[in-house]
Amino acid sequence: MRKKIIIPLSVTCFLLVGSLCAFIYKHNAEITPFKGDADHAGLKLPAGFGASKVIDNIGKARHIVLTKDGSVYIKLMRVVNGKGILFLQDKDKDGKYEVQTSFGNYGGTGITIKNGYLYASSDKEVFRYQLNDQEQVIDPANPEKIITGLLAGKQHQTKSIVLDNENNIYVNIGAPTNSCQENDRGLESKGKAGCPILDSAGGIWQFKADQLNQSYHNGTRYATGIRNVMGLDWNTQNNTLYVMQHGRDNLNSSWPKLFNEKQSAETPAEVMYMVKKGDNAGWPYIYYDSALKKKILAPEYGGDGKKEGSSAYIDPIADFPAHMAPNALLFYTGNMFPARYKNGAFIAFHGSWNRAPEKQAGYFVVFVPFANGKPSGKWEVFADGFSGLDAVMVPREAQHRPCGLAQAPDGSLFVTDDVKGTVYRIGYSSKK
Repeated sequence: MRKKIIIPLSVTCFLLVGSLCAFIYKHNAEITPFKGDADHAGLKLPAGFGASKVIDNIGKARHIVLTKDGSVYIKLMRVVNGKGILFLQDKDKDGKYEVQTSFGNYGGTGITIKNGYLYASSDKEVFRYQLNDQEQVIDPANPEKIITGLLAGKQHQTKSIVLDNENNIYVNIGAPTNSCQENDRGLESKGKAGCPILDSAGGIWQFKADQLNQSYHNGTRYATGIRNVMGLDWNTQNNTLYVMQHGRDNLNSSWPKLFNEKQSAETPAEVMYMVKKGDNAGWPYIYYDSALKKKILAPEYGGDGKKEGSSAYIDPIADFPAHMAPNALLFYTGNMFPARYKNGAFIAFHGSWNRAPEKQAGYFVVFVPFANGKPSGKWEVFADGFSGLDAVMVPREAQHRPCGLAQAPDGSLFVTDDVKGTVYRIGYSSKK
């Protein structure tokens, strides 16, 4: 005969209250259901999509990451009131976020969450902050410094970061030069033999995510010949790193006998690389020409705009118009958007500065469909209208410039702007 177990009333009440509290916490922790602004926050989007501005005027907002309950961390390029990381929440569930706290006494770009830590970068170092169960930073005043002593010149100094699933962190170290010339951006200045800066810049370095005070001698030059990368992401479908390179400038101003202004405005392409350990993408010796669909030998190293570069360098897997400045890359794994977006790539193009006399280009977010780790169709403009203008002739005219991308727990897409410090949320509500 089964023995009857009697649970005291006090214990029953405790269990019920505990369950109720857990339910209430879970309910309150969920991200606010998406509701777009009536004007789609001024953006042009595909049918069925909407957008809202979740916050404005927070500073030069660069990369962004969301917690599992929809809270937001944003890295600021420049500190505001002495702090460079913002923590935002929508506590009243009205779809608008408020800054709850700020910390980190450094500017920069990179920020991400992985395995119980928030990682953030300055232009020379990378830090990590331990998180609690709600993915809130436990001790914001005392981060662990995991990487230090990285090269940071007056250009391409930002350090974008991403982690894989094997406790490695990847850091972009941009080249502090346009094309490794003897006189940077100078008239007909030749390239430096062997480009000596490639030992410490112009590539992606791999470090351990949990070791303190690492520098070059602790890390691995994972890939080289990559001029500068702000947009990078780890594709979990094939466990591979993907990066968006900022292509070179000044073909006409440095080499006017070889390139006219129009050629310089439209060349070289901004490209996406699928990067594996040991790869060499060929900067500064080559660039990619979209019209010719070839790797072309750089003029600094004997090229004339037609001679092909070495076949030893890896090929890009996608190319885009020149000088548009791809500042963020995100592989979409959510379920809110239609199925065609699943596992495809979103890219935030910050916008060009050197396409004159042509109008500037970019200032939008594009989508690239993917299958089996490669683009499966042409890229398309996904979200436009950030600039607020039909044509941008000089960058300062743009009202907003996309910079960071993040996927929310519900599958909506967050986009940062580093002009006015606006954060957008893009969602899908039509199931047609």
